[in-house]
Amino acid sequence: MSFTSMISSLRHSFKSGITKTAEWRRKQLMGMLKLIDENTEDIVGALKNDLSKSEFESFLFEIDITRNDIVNHLNNLTEWMRPTSVKKGLFFTLDTCQIKPEPLGVVLIIGPWNYPFHLMLMPLIGAVSAGNCVLLKPSELAPSTGDLINKLIPKYLDEECVKVALGGVEETTQILKERFDHIMYTGSPNVGKIVMAAAAKHLTPVTLELGGKNPVYVDKNCNIQTVANRLMWAKCANAGQTCIAPDYVMCTAEIQAPLVEAMKASVTKFYGEDVAKCDTYGRIINDRHFKRVRSLLKDQSPAFGGETDEEDKFIAPTVLTDVKKTDLIMEEEIFGPILPILPVENVDEVISYVNEREKPLAVYVFSNDKKVVERFLAETSSGGVCVNDCILHVALETLPFGGVGNSGMGNYHGKFSFDTFSHKKAVMWKSLGLESLNDLRYPPFTAKNLNWIRMLTKKSFKLI
Repeated sequence: MSFTSMISSLRHSFKSGITKTAEWRRKQLMGMLKLIDENTEDIVGALKNDLSKSEFESFLFEIDITRNDIVNHLNNLTEWMRPTSVKKGLFFTLDTCQIKPEPLGVVLIIGPWNYPFHLMLMPLIGAVSAGNCVLLKPSELAPSTGDLINKLIPKYLDEECVKVALGGVEETTQILKERFDHIMYTGSPNVGKIVMAAAAKHLTPVTLELGGKNPVYVDKNCNIQTVANRLMWAKCANAGQTCIAPDYVMCTAEIQAPLVEAMKASVTKFYGEDVAKCDTYGRIINDRHFKRVRSLLKDQSPAFGGETDEEDKFIAPTVLTDVKKTDLIMEEEIFGPILPILPVENVDEVISYVNEREKPLAVYVFSNDKKVVERFLAETSSGGVCVNDCILHVALETLPFGGVGNSGMGNYHGKFSFDTFSHKKAVMWKSLGLESLNDLRYPPFTAKNLNWIRMLTKKSFKLI
């Protein structure tokens, strides 16, 4: 079936109205829950094939977070679908005024390769919960997971309303020529621009979950070993191939050395003396990305790490010290297990440096000084902020996850996913009675009628 035919079939299904019912939405969510519960071993195996991802990381970052979001939607779907009443002024006292969420239509979801299960199904949860038909496009760089999704989706979900399209750049380019009612893309800013340009031709709204260089500031008043543990756990997860991974660290010169020693101790604790022999440490996705990440080590002298194995696509957890702001590694998102440290004089320098660059997906602040933390919250802009830890803010479904500026637009997770794939329809239901009141707005216009209307609609300040 051609992409045009697939999308036409999805649109026909949407127009039938089947996806608007709570029954259909619940059935799809239950189907996704069953998909996970009955195929956990296959999901773990596919992630192992694509990324050498350990079972622990597969459950923590891919399977359980997705399963929990499904349960959250099932628990709250009735409430989220219900129209909500709004406040009214005197002029509208007798009217029924509501916001009614309705599905957008046919949605395209383009997934990435680094978390190929989680970041494919998590948006799908919101899309079907909101009542849309969906075309899923898994990443061709994670073929085992993509093939598994292609196999399982029609088995557990309504194949007339949710379809999967496999392929690479050429196929994605063809798909983007088609018209959708919403597009969600997760990946790089460069490709995000291509997706947005294609969407603009049809005035299609987009949600872009991109990346960037996520800064870390470590204050001198912290427990250094605790900071090191949390930093290196977040940096080394999935071999650093995480959009919200710490990208670089800024701290004063006096704590750089003890921080490096602590991070080295953390890596040894996590993965042993020879990380290459550890079966819970991941690998770089392919040869092209391996060479790109390895090239960032050129002209650098690692404080520790730096070992690579091209055949195994292995790059050891690596920390670079005394990195300069002009170094190549500070020009692009690293997306690998390399962590540079930039010595700084003070917090002012850190905030200035962050603000001079593109807005990151996350800012990480380690400090016991509330005033320092408040400065980062007030004076920097980012998709999210996590204080005294890294990446965990993404696990709480009551917080929106998304970027700002170059790191993306829009957000999702939990209720935010439902909202992203819904249109908030404004509804005003008036009675055909009380025409004498409505006479105030009809011609012939009089000063008396205008005074009445202005009195009924005028806003007043609240007394604080």
